Amino acid sequence: MCDLKFSKSPMAKTPQHTPMMQQFLKIKADYQDMLLFYRMGDFYELFFDDAIKAAKLLDITLTHRGKSNGDPIPMCGVPFHAADNYLAKIVKQGLSVAICEQTGDPATSKGPVKREVQRILTPGTVTEEALMDAHKENLLLSIHQNSRGFGVAYLALANGSFKVQQIDDFTTLEAQLIRLSPNEILLAENSELSQKLKHFNCIQRPAWDFDPESAQHAITKAYKTHDLSAFGINESDVFLPAAGALLQYINHTQKTDLYHLQHIQIEYLDQYLHIDAQSRKNLEIDYHPDGKDELTLCGFIDQCSTAMGSRKIRRWVKQPVRDRQILKNRLNSIESIMASALTHEIQNTLKGIADIERIVARISLLSARPRDLVALRESLAAVDQLQSNLKQIDEGHLTQLKSEINPHHEIHFLLVNAIKENPPVVIRDGGVIADGYDEKLDELRNISTDAGQYLLDFETEQQKATGISTLKVGYNRVHGYFIEVSKLQSENVPEHYIRRQTLKGVERYTTPELKQFEQKVLSSKEKSLAHEKELYEKLLKDFSSSISSLQALADAVSELDALTNLSERATTNHFCKPTLSNDLVIDIKQGRHPVVETIQDTPFEPNDLSLNTTEKMLIITGPNMGGKSTYMRQSAIIVLMASIGSYVPAQQATIGDIDRIFTRIGAGDDLTRGRSTFMVEMSETATILHNATANSLVLMDEIGRGTSTYDGLSLAHACALHLAQINQSFCLFATHYFEITELENQLKTVSNVHLNAVEHGERIVFLHTVKTGAANKSYGLQVAALAGLPAQALSNAKAYLNHLESQSKEQNPQQFNLFQEESIVDSKVENKLKAINPDELTAKQALDLIYQLKKMI
Repeated sequence: MCDLKFSKSPMAKTPQHTPMMQQFLKIKADYQDMLLFYRMGDFYELFFDDAIKAAKLLDITLTHRGKSNGDPIPMCGVPFHAADNYLAKIVKQGLSVAICEQTGDPATSKGPVKREVQRILTPGTVTEEALMDAHKENLLLSIHQNSRGFGVAYLALANGSFKVQQIDDFTTLEAQLIRLSPNEILLAENSELSQKLKHFNCIQRPAWDFDPESAQHAITKAYKTHDLSAFGINESDVFLPAAGALLQYINHTQKTDLYHLQHIQIEYLDQYLHIDAQSRKNLEIDYHPDGKDELTLCGFIDQCSTAMGSRKIRRWVKQPVRDRQILKNRLNSIESIMASALTHEIQNTLKGIADIERIVARISLLSARPRDLVALRESLAAVDQLQSNLKQIDEGHLTQLKSEINPHHEIHFLLVNAIKENPPVVIRDGGVIADGYDEKLDELRNISTDAGQYLLDFETEQQKATGISTLKVGYNRVHGYFIEVSKLQSENVPEHYIRRQTLKGVERYTTPELKQFEQKVLSSKEKSLAHEKELYEKLLKDFSSSISSLQALADAVSELDALTNLSERATTNHFCKPTLSNDLVIDIKQGRHPVVETIQDTPFEPNDLSLNTTEKMLIITGPNMGGKSTYMRQSAIIVLMASIGSYVPAQQATIGDIDRIFTRIGAGDDLTRGRSTFMVEMSETATILHNATANSLVLMDEIGRGTSTYDGLSLAHACALHLAQINQSFCLFATHYFEITELENQLKTVSNVHLNAVEHGERIVFLHTVKTGAANKSYGLQVAALAGLPAQALSNAKAYLNHLESQSKEQNPQQFNLFQEESIVDSKVENKLKAINPDELTAKQALDLIYQLKKMI
């Protein structure tokens, strides 16, 4: 986050500020780390450092107003009616904004109109639709660290979801932060994590916010409970201070009750399939180097009809579960939807449902706009239709979802009667509450509505009374209602006419009766608007008793959307229903990479994979570009998809209980931490060797290539041996060190496979087919030719390769095997010794033999 600090010096050095600037400085002093949007008429204005930063960030004009300490005061502003567009830009940059509104009445105020900060927008607490990505979670996260590890609490204010977890080590913490991608992270002041997490948007909070006692008080106050027993939380839990600090931050920024806050859920990491940060990146789950979402697994899977369904499916993909019953429920539901042939019909109905989840949150926070309520009204009508779609489906889990998909007829009826068909965007100018909803409002509106007819009647009456046929009754915002006559007729006006304005060619008058009518009309407009705002706010508050049931509806609809989406993906892409096993097994027939298959022009070549207790490691050899990396990645992705309860891209698949997926794929340095490519490779490898279990799937690609040949070969062999003997993990180990293929002869659980390719003249054709046994060569020069290496360079490389190979044969006619205990290379000395029987030699013959051997050497 940008370090936005505001100096109090303008106020201290120059007490001669105008009253308005003194008011600004006083308010700003309480919001030092935020941009202050200060309402002045139709604009939000910014001053001093705020103005300089905002002008650059928003690309708006920087001007000046008055002086401070002899220097002009920097100033810029944005129209209040277009503020959301500018706020979105600010929040996306990780900055926070305090919005200061006029709360006093300009007509009765002495000096500056009273102003107060009424909203605080921070990246982790925004709920406004225009300020968020509809398809991604907007999370506020808090971390507390002590000797037992890290306590994490995170809240999605836009839906009220509140979760906590305990994490033992920093590597796992970092993996969780990458998975969650929080918009803000709260840390205690002077926390050592500030430097370690500098790539995240971290906010420092007072240390007392993380005090366990104040945390307990914050939680019990928010949930209106006596103690923490209802949440299963103990006073000693490391995540308790994190949860308390988070709630205190919410109270500071929102300034309202959180009726939509859900029950705190404790997450235990062993409930999920764990994928570390680098593996998540390597598998391109929700990130692609090109920045294109459609090239990620999330982008491929997520074709949901609703925004909340989209967020749900992405949560599943980013945090796969190990609970077999949850997965079987999802798989059975997908199967039933596919069998019903109602996938597209359900999806079409779902498209008529708005983001109920976030609308409910805004209703709870009293920030919902009129069109939110219209969207909720239309969504409830669509939910009614959704129930009809689901009548034909009778399956256990879907039946449970159907019971929660409640169209809330009473709320729909209320919204039909309370809100106009097409209300304005905001309540500010009225015209939102429907006619007939409130008798008092109707009466006040009728006064204004009837004003037009009254004025026509009054005009006719005055024309007759004065005999001036050209007399007109008019209105403008400056002078109000008036009677207008030409100057030629001004001598004929009655004595009780009061002159109001003289213009060229006309005179304008008023009368006591017209003034009385004017006051009545203007008063009724003010009263009508005030009363309508009261009715609207009361309507939002009346929803508080229905918040939890509406949240249940939103959750059920989002899950149905996710399941229907998965049924569409399975049908469109010819996926199969995986068999979930409790055994140690990964058995995939004709597996495919779903994203690669979708984007490539040529047909995808499917391949098998079979790993079990007797065969846990495959040593994979073959040419670069031959498909080794794709084969490895697709295996992990199929396991991952099965672990979200999805059909998988294969002809058949049996997936055991996998606890973790690790990958060491690709090369790259980490300059910000001063680590070379090889250091990064070894660090990632060390993490895998320390943490992989017998239930883990490990993908290792080209270990040891970042150092010398013998060092790299030794390290690759040692890592493969460790994974096979110590970790005993499922492992796909791709390498160009052919010596490692000898492990197949040494360890029963290791087998060799290779990606097939054939040479055609000077070219190479990749078949992308996995075959048993080791490859016979790497085809490096052929791949270099495909990459476009200059012909001269290729010719030189080929000549040097021939030189190396011939030199190797001269020095070592038979290939030296690094891992064989005895050399199979014979020499003349060895041949001589082998031909001798020492028991038959005399002392003289033995001495002569020694001289002969020395001479031979």
